[in-house]
Amino acid sequence: MRRTSKRLAGLGVVGLITAVVTAPAVAAPVVYEAESATITSGVIESTRSGYTGSGYVNSDNVVGASIEFTVTNSSAGSRTLAFRYANGVNVNRPATLTINGTTHSTQSFPGTRSWTTWVNQTATATLPAGTSIIRITSTTANGLANVDSLTVDDGTGGGGGPIANPIPQDPIQSGLGLVLTEWAQFPQSSPTPTPTDSRLQRHARINYLGELPDGRRFVPDLNGRLYFLGAAGGTPSVYLDVRATVGGNFMSGRGLGSGFGFVAFHPQFATNGKFYTVHSETPNGTPDWTQSNPAVQSIVTEWTAANPSSNTFSGTRRELLRIGFGTNIHAIQQIDFNPNATPSSADYGLLYVAVGDGGRGSGSGNNEPQTLSLPFGKLLRINPAGNNSANRKYGIPPGNPFVGQSGRLGEIYAYGYRDPHRFSWDRGGSGKLFLGHIGEHDVEAVYDVRAGDNMGWPQREGSWVFNKSDRCNLYPLPANDATLGYDYPVAAYDHDPPAGTSCTADVGRAVVGGFVYRGTAFPALQGKYIFGDLVQGWVFYTNESQMVRGASYAPLYRLNIYNSSNQLTTLKTLAGDNRVDLRLGIDRAGDLYLMAKANGKIWKVTGVRGTAP
Repeated sequence: MRRTSKRLAGLGVVGLITAVVTAPAVAAPVVYEAESATITSGVIESTRSGYTGSGYVNSDNVVGASIEFTVTNSSAGSRTLAFRYANGVNVNRPATLTINGTTHSTQSFPGTRSWTTWVNQTATATLPAGTSIIRITSTTANGLANVDSLTVDDGTGGGGGPIANPIPQDPIQSGLGLVLTEWAQFPQSSPTPTPTDSRLQRHARINYLGELPDGRRFVPDLNGRLYFLGAAGGTPSVYLDVRATVGGNFMSGRGLGSGFGFVAFHPQFATNGKFYTVHSETPNGTPDWTQSNPAVQSIVTEWTAANPSSNTFSGTRRELLRIGFGTNIHAIQQIDFNPNATPSSADYGLLYVAVGDGGRGSGSGNNEPQTLSLPFGKLLRINPAGNNSANRKYGIPPGNPFVGQSGRLGEIYAYGYRDPHRFSWDRGGSGKLFLGHIGEHDVEAVYDVRAGDNMGWPQREGSWVFNKSDRCNLYPLPANDATLGYDYPVAAYDHDPPAGTSCTADVGRAVVGGFVYRGTAFPALQGKYIFGDLVQGWVFYTNESQMVRGASYAPLYRLNIYNSSNQLTTLKTLAGDNRVDLRLGIDRAGDLYLMAKANGKIWKVTGVRGTAP
């Protein structure tokens, strides 16, 4: 084992193990404690817990307060500089970073929620061999944040220090609010087998709303039924009972996403009668792919209605695809067609299939979301009308990014996913494909997905390094990250758990992807990507024009919720439960619908109050 600097003691056991395991042997991360630096307009304190070394620096609230570190490098090269700091107020305390007397950049030090919450602010710089002087200087009368240390690594180890709060900026409370009017109440349904997880005991596990060209709305329930409703909502009628049709292997009582997960109607349904579903079964049939010791199989089925205009299904079905997953979570979540594709476009009639990692992507040694010979952790794109797949039941579009490449599945459109929960296309403007991705440790993200993209899981969670040996922290990106081919979110929020929460606990945060509003009823919503947190029932928006790949995350705003009497409320109140199980839907006019599994209700957005910031 190579020698490790004694300065690593300040990182604690987790940081020490990470430095030894992940940093290359040429240069270990070195921690320079702020209390040993040269301080201007500040004092050394030890009253706030969580610092390393013997204390931290609390600067005066003045412009020009500074901390100057003297660092030493055995060789010239790119280095990651990680300033460990705490800022207990929701005010940014920016600082100018200078290196050897030359201005490098202005660094943000936003609020961290408390003075005992320490996080890293990182920068990448090329340092010469020998001694360098690194200084941060306050640029406002608020002075510097409390600074604990500076860690300098060799540019490949992710900054050497964990990040406790990857996104310090909380979603911004908007002045804009949605008025919700109850649109439909669904009958109670029950999972099979009887669940052991209380989170599966919902009134009705409705999870999407869409509209056929003839005006009928459709809503699937994970417990097995596909419902139709008219434009006015009201009482739903059963179009198809998937559970009863497929038989006793149907499973919705194990795993939050198991059951009748989604339905997608072919763009020519009115004439060809074809639609597609994904549902879960106990392992029984022969899978096209499977993880070891499968707990569940996801099946994509093509149904052909004898009379497409009928309100009750009668017709035939055939299996297109069957995949086995090692746990009851993160199987196939959504299937869908691109609504922007026209009959003359290459994307017309192609079915997108969001395949999760089977709950194993964070496990030691499991790298399947990065393995291009397997479908796990991938967004697939297939042609239901073709037959050139390995099982001869569907086609592989020739425009897919890995077609014809040895050892790579031609079905793959994009990869590197943990739980690709919901995706949709902007139905105007950019036409982009946006996907809401549920995180493991701390980051709920939205991606702008393009062919061949790699979202990084399990090497990355959002735009941070995910380290399987440390399940409590994320880490900064290495300096050479731009060469590694990962694609990062355009919007995100972190879990922000209450104080004292175990780092391995489920804190009840999970993104549910939504839609870019392109309707005409509410101009204030125009161009806004509206989505939410499915557990808490929070509804967010970000402006589609600011969701730019390779840039900073788009600002995230939280919408107010009003009931039909224009009274301020919450979705928890409307759902009558602290776990909302929120999902979103959209009709062909672009009007939005919110639904809760908790009480089986759907609300239509019937008004907008206030103004956007």
